[in-house]
Amino acid sequence: MSQIKSVLLWENQRRYIREAIDAGTLRGAIIPTGSTEQHNEHLAMIHDTASALHVSRLAAQKLFPEVIVTTPLAIGVSEHWMDHKGTLTLRAEVFGQVLYDVADSLRRHGIENVLIINGHAGNAGPVHERLEGFREQLGINLDFHSYWEAYSPELVQEQMETGRCPGHAAEFETAFAWAAFPENVDWDGVDYDNAKLTISNPQQAEDDRMYHHDAKVATAEKGQAMIDVAVDWVAEQMQEMMG
Repeated sequence: MSQIKSVLLWENQRRYIREAIDAGTLRGAIIPTGSTEQHNEHLAMIHDTASALHVSRLAAQKLFPEVIVTTPLAIGVSEHWMDHKGTLTLRAEVFGQVLYDVADSLRRHGIENVLIINGHAGNAGPVHERLEGFREQLGINLDFHSYWEAYSPELVQEQMETGRCPGHAAEFETAFAWAAFPENVDWDGVDYDNAKLTISNPQQAEDDRMYHHDAKVATAEKGQAMIDVAVDWVAEQMQEMMG
């Protein structure tokens, strides 16, 4: 039993992880980071977490049995969306501390290649501010990427009718959801013009309306094309880290 049973850490019994690490077959880990926050009137609030996990899982499966995916960090830095009821947020320093502790847990068990794959833009700044310090303190091979870094401007123009990516709950994220977890898309009863929205930032209010309309041109086919590129790219990043 020298390899993991599943690429998802929580689906394994302890013996699978222990023996795979001891045998040297499990060499890397991906930590998905996301959020629980508003995603306009039609997308589930778990979207950022679900998308980061989806890409991470498929990338790890391409590298099976060398890579495990940890339990995702499902609450991120989302203060900018607190106008919308239901959004959960962490302070940047708290999010950073939790992320550090997850990476440190992996280090303590002997995994020295750790890739953080992010699905929420609000997490990027806080992590980049701390990443070099984390590397120095942990002494492991640690990296961070938002999965949409995989996309070239040419790909976005080719696949996205609106030409925007990621765009909050707009065409891209809605297309991703249609392809990966269509149950998270719910247009039933959506009446944007009559919704009781209180958005204090004028630019966010304007963007919210624009993204709502952008989302209507999303298709599962577009989403799958973008997912495939992201999965290959993340697998390549992880493979390079493991050398």
